[in-house]
Amino acid sequence: TNERQLTTRTQYEIRSVWSVTMSALPKRKMTETEYLSFEEKSEERHEFYNGETFAMAGASRQHCDISTNLIIELHPRLRGGPCRVSAAGQRVKVSRTGLYTYPDLLIVCGPREFDKLNENTLINPNIVIEILSDSTEGYDRGTKFEHYQKLPSVREYVLVRQDRMRIERHVRQPDESWTTTAFDDPAGSFALATIPISIPLADVYRDVELTGEPLR
Repeated sequence: TNERQLTTRTQYEIRSVWSVTMSALPKRKMTETEYLSFEEKSEERHEFYNGETFAMAGASRQHCDISTNLIIELHPRLRGGPCRVSAAGQRVKVSRTGLYTYPDLLIVCGPREFDKLNENTLINPNIVIEILSDSTEGYDRGTKFEHYQKLPSVREYVLVRQDRMRIERHVRQPDESWTTTAFDDPAGSFALATIPISIPLADVYRDVELTGEPLR
């Protein structure tokens, strides 16, 4: 009995040491080529940065409704001109930092440019639109915005709240600073700065169930 107990204890200690050792070992990082191959086969979308992949969370119904409304409003306003709008399936690479991501919406004016490693990866968005959620707001306002600023093609960065009517527009200036304008008047409109487009805020939030209290 004592021998069996000793053997069991020894096996347990070996497994414990192995588990701790393996968890302490650095994880192997993916190359860009490996990530792109993995992503083409994956049913989920992933961001990629510094050799690691990050699964993108599913969207709320408010998020989906706002995205649909923006596509409906932007598409006819852009039709016939040099700009086009793309929805969340378009992957973007920030070449200077190596981030691969999927903006909620983006606008490109003029010819689209794609990465040499993958013909489905856009590298020159002009306007990036992100719809904020509780889980992504800090990232979208902070680190992700810093990445987008490293893309010379990006002239505007737009953040859309999904809990109440508020859109923030960040516009790159000639000196590389950014100016911010907020649109939160339910009777007013949201306007882009680099292309002549204005959309009533009520149309952006049409049929969206808002959960946040408006600011007084």
